[in-house]
Amino acid sequence: MSNEAVRISADRDPIEIIAFRLQGQEFCVMTKTIREIRGWTPSTPVPRAPYEVLGVINLRGIVIPVIDLARKLGMDPTVPSQRSAIVVAEVHDMVIGLLVDQVSDILTVRADQLQPIPAAAASFDTDYSDGIITQQGGMICFLNIARMFEGENVNAYAA
Repeated sequence: MSNEAVRISADRDPIEIIAFRLQGQEFCVMTKTIREIRGWTPSTPVPRAPYEVLGVINLRGIVIPVIDLARKLGMDPTVPSQRSAIVVAEVHDMVIGLLVDQVSDILTVRADQLQPIPAAAASFDTDYSDGIITQQGGMICFLNIARMFEGENVNAYAA
C-alpha cells in the first residue's frame, strides 16, 4: 500500500471521491485532484502521441491532452457515447482530461472503507491503485492518478 494510502487509512477524516465507470467496473479518485467534469467532446489527434492519448481539447483557451483512462489501465479502448465524460484533473502541475464511460457519483466515504488489495491479486500491477473501497452496493477501485502520471510519463502528455 502506498504512503498516501497508509496516511488515508490512518486518518479518520472522511474521504471525498468521485466515482466513475470504465467497461462495467467502478473506479474512483480523490476529488481534490479534480477541476471539473465535462461532457464528451471529440479531441484533435496528435501525431505520435502515446497509445492512450486520444488527442487534445481546448479548455477555455488552454490546450489539454485527453487520455483514454481504460487504455491507460490496460483495458480495451473506450468507445465514447453520450454518457461518456471527460474528468479534468490537475496532476504534477499539469491539467489533463480523463475519458471515462460515465461519472457515477461524488461520495464521502469513511477511511476504514479503504481496504488494501488482497495479496492473491498482487500478481497484477497495483502501482496505480491505493486499494478498494467497500460499500454496501459493491466495491470501487481507488486509483492514485499522481502515481499514474509521474516521472518520465508526465512529459509524454504535455500538449
